[in-house]
Amino acid sequence: MKIRAVVVDNSEELLVKLTCILKEIKEIELCGSFREAVTAMQYIKENQINLVFSDVVMPDISGITLAAKLYELPEPPEVVLLSGIPGFSLEAWKIRAYGFIIKPYTKAQIIKMVDRYKKEYGT
Repeated sequence: MKIRAVVVDNSEELLVKLTCILKEIKEIELCGSFREAVTAMQYIKENQINLVFSDVVMPDISGITLAAKLYELPEPPEVVLLSGIPGFSLEAWKIRAYGFIIKPYTKAQIIKMVDRYKKEYGT
């Protein structure tokens, strides 16, 4: 079974970068790439998603708020937060985010997070 994932980042450049990385990982089924957290949240509420990679700083709602709201769903996805501001790692920890990766991230860091998910969830 593939890991169903989505990407959320208001930066078009970073959205494309992460989308390309995830498309190269055979265990991932990339279900969507979103520039707005509100749109992503609606999609995730309507579709079974396993893993969300989200930027923290976004104009509509932050990745922290998005993750907190997603964790309230009956079958929530795990959320990996991405930020160039290391201080947000404490906020990510407080809401029990699945992971936190400091930007600029590497393909190896994304693969490591996917591998961790595979080990923990047996997909």
